[in-house]
Amino acid sequence: MDAIEVNVLASQQPAQPSLWSSLWEAIRGSHQDYTSGSLNRAIFLLAVPMVLEMVLESLFAVVDVFWVGRLGANAVATVGLTESMLSIVFAVAMGLSLSTTAMVARRIGEKDPEDAAVAGVQAIFLGLIVSLAIGIPCLIWAPNLLRLMGASPEIIAIGSGYTRICLGGSCAVLLLFLNNAIFRGAGDAAIAMRLLWVSNIINLVLDPCLIFGWGPFPRLGVTGAALATFTGRSIGVLYQFYRLMRGTERIRILGSQIRLRAAVLGRLLRVSLTGILQFAIAHTSWIGLVRIVSMFGAAALAGYTIGIRIVVFVILPSWGLSNAAATLVGQNLGAGRPERAEKAVWRTGLYNMMFLGAIGVIFIFFSEPIVRLFTHDANVLRLGAACLRIISYGNLGYAYFMVMMQAFNGAGDTITPTIVNFFGFWLFEIPLAYWLSISMGLHSNGVFFSIAIAESSMAVASAILFKRGKWKKQKI
Repeated sequence: MDAIEVNVLASQQPAQPSLWSSLWEAIRGSHQDYTSGSLNRAIFLLAVPMVLEMVLESLFAVVDVFWVGRLGANAVATVGLTESMLSIVFAVAMGLSLSTTAMVARRIGEKDPEDAAVAGVQAIFLGLIVSLAIGIPCLIWAPNLLRLMGASPEIIAIGSGYTRICLGGSCAVLLLFLNNAIFRGAGDAAIAMRLLWVSNIINLVLDPCLIFGWGPFPRLGVTGAALATFTGRSIGVLYQFYRLMRGTERIRILGSQIRLRAAVLGRLLRVSLTGILQFAIAHTSWIGLVRIVSMFGAAALAGYTIGIRIVVFVILPSWGLSNAAATLVGQNLGAGRPERAEKAVWRTGLYNMMFLGAIGVIFIFFSEPIVRLFTHDANVLRLGAACLRIISYGNLGYAYFMVMMQAFNGAGDTITPTIVNFFGFWLFEIPLAYWLSISMGLHSNGVFFSIAIAESSMAVASAILFKRGKWKKQKI
């Protein structure tokens, strides 16, 4: 072959897109087949909008605690106690979402967008039923729930409105998660990201206005933070419904599909139940941890709340990267390519480890100045910095643990992560937290160490189970 022929062949090869063009394509969204082609490019195009989506979701938590921190330790403690109870709602939302993503992704991988839309409709019906069952009792008994969590009379007095709106308005949380799960399963990660932009911009504007009574808005204190978040999420949900009915390149819900389908609902419910249990085990363990921390006073609880919110701010983007693995696993199993699915998981885990490892180094060395952005109380600052620093020791473990769990879920295997969570959180982490904090006298630091140790151990266990490959045979 002479030089002329080589040049002709080279000119016929498609040019590789630049980093900036790929980044713009990921944010803008485009029709892609994630079951073929470059795996790195597939991970990139899915992960960028999913990470940005989770960054925006984490802003809900950070913005609230930033403004509420100006109201004092009792207000911050209110947020911490309510968030620990709201974790049950998030557990249900995430359990329903993972089964929705898995089923929609599998149908898309099988090149069946109509059945993918049907699965999405059944998920929405299920979410509405569950949200009413949770929201109505919480709306009525919010003060009693705070009292049950060990809140002082002062916290109950200022925080009941916040808890009532956050827990009573759980419908907005559930539907926001579920609708975005439909988009993610279909591969429309960019749309899910843009939907949260809408919600967060509204929350960012309303938060200080409703908390401090800026302009024409009433001064509602900590209750205003809950109302701002609920309003932002609710408007986001309405926009989600508009996009689902209007349709995208991958999925569209037709009016004729908006009816109950018992067979599809049954399959979705079967996977969702273990998925809900999986996240309920994980999230209710945080209630156990916050109950132990509350034994050491309002300052310890406020420090824990601030530290955890900062951790969540970086964990959620990392979770977004893990969601990319779930979509790739679901679509590639649907296309009959399990080896590509496995390769995508290990590679995504490596990228996640690099990201969270770098963040962990920053948090370990700069924990105090970071926490100082949220509080000027000396005791809260000291305890919050300790929380952030100690938990960051387990960042490498968190990175792989999240990716492995989402890989199982993306395959429709929700049982394996549930078992890992039960043993890891309830039989190991909570007893370890109690022993370190009470028996060993480490106080709240004992709880922080238990988080890093337990989740790193679960990362090792989940990697071993994933390597066995039983998830490749899962039917959904």
